Amino acid sequence: MKMTVEEIGKAVSSKNDLNRFKNVEVTSVAFDSRKLKSGALFIPLVGTHDGHDYLSSAIKNGAVATLWSDQRSDVPSDFPAIVVHDTLAAFQTLAKFYLHKVHPKVIAVTGSNGKTTTKDMIAAVLSTKYNVIKTPNNYNNNIGVPYTMLSINDSTDILVVEMGMDRSGQLDFLSKLVTPDIAVITMIGEAHIEYFGTRDRIADAKVEITHGLKDSGTFVYYGDEPLLRERAKRVHQKQLTFGRRKNDDLYATSTNDEQTKTSFKTNRFADTNFIIPMMGDYNVNNALDALLVGSMFKVTPEQMKRGLLDVHLTQNRAEWMVGSKGELILSDVYNSNPTAARVVLDSFSKTKTNGKRIVVLGDMLELGRQSEAMHVSLSKHIDPKLIDSVYLIGTHVKALYHALLHQYSADHLHYYPTDQLKVMTQKLKSEINRHDEILLKASHGIHLEKVLDELQPKKLS
Repeated sequence: MKMTVEEIGKAVSSKNDLNRFKNVEVTSVAFDSRKLKSGALFIPLVGTHDGHDYLSSAIKNGAVATLWSDQRSDVPSDFPAIVVHDTLAAFQTLAKFYLHKVHPKVIAVTGSNGKTTTKDMIAAVLSTKYNVIKTPNNYNNNIGVPYTMLSINDSTDILVVEMGMDRSGQLDFLSKLVTPDIAVITMIGEAHIEYFGTRDRIADAKVEITHGLKDSGTFVYYGDEPLLRERAKRVHQKQLTFGRRKNDDLYATSTNDEQTKTSFKTNRFADTNFIIPMMGDYNVNNALDALLVGSMFKVTPEQMKRGLLDVHLTQNRAEWMVGSKGELILSDVYNSNPTAARVVLDSFSKTKTNGKRIVVLGDMLELGRQSEAMHVSLSKHIDPKLIDSVYLIGTHVKALYHALLHQYSADHLHYYPTDQLKVMTQKLKSEINRHDEILLKASHGIHLEKVLDELQPKKLS
């Protein structure tokens, strides 16, 4: 990013005279005063704390200008302060202005599961040929998306933006903010069903990603989902589907799932054996999505193969690691919902091991009245012949504990309330031996990353 204070002021319709500071150059943006770079525009957001109160910290760490709310009387007189009515709205307006100025192609990605992995795969495939910027970490909301938009530069060819939502209307806003050239939906699951009630309503909210899609754009979606096929009839732009049906535009003709990699072939690129460096047949759908997008940008099959093989995944997304005792750990601690938990449990149960398989599951949040039933549904995917021990922590997961009581003896089934994470961790550590395999999966609110830290993991080489 490179803009002057004068240009930023015009873009956000500033309410004050910036002539004294008009030539000050801004090279980045930040809304955390502790984490900004020299040359940054500070965005003081108002939430639990008022970001305006941290301007001195921002200046100390290198901020050269700031947005400033007209609701405050303490406008800095000796520092470039761009006065606006609403700093968040101005931040979003600036992002839209800058995106249109640089004008890269934009790919927007959403879905109940797999959107982060798909974002990573699309970026990896396209990066073999283009200069690509993607959403960092999980910056996928009304703050993270504009931040991502403002992270591009003059040489950026393609921007891959992940979009999350837990309410209707959110994707409508984000899609219209970025006006994508390609809108992608990975799948429809039960994530956030507490707020929507049904998968039908989740599908309605997900399809909002097409509301800002350019008329010349393309809608890419999981063709095996009837809810998406039905709603796609109301989308007038070009459409492409991926999945496992022969009437999808791109489908897998064969797959081979191993512990740390999955290979597959497709109908369109029949001579190429693609490999993704992760376990799980379910990840093939994410890769198919990336291949469809890559082919639209004329990336060759060999380039796409190399991109998938070299993909850099966002941290804590089904990553194999080695613990301090030599045990293998499948860390998937960032989030969890019923669909994701089922497929991970199924894949984990099939791994080759000379030790025990141990599963650690925490609450899946935001499931509402269906929470108990959805936690119980996981019992069909936990087989004592394949999984030796089960550790459960949380409130909602207690229903799963009761469902498993007839399958497991007391010394192989362990339940802990949320506040006993340390107790559970110590018990788990005492059981683990070399050659064992551990699966960690829960919604982020359970903080299984603390368990992971206690196991002192290293990346699997």
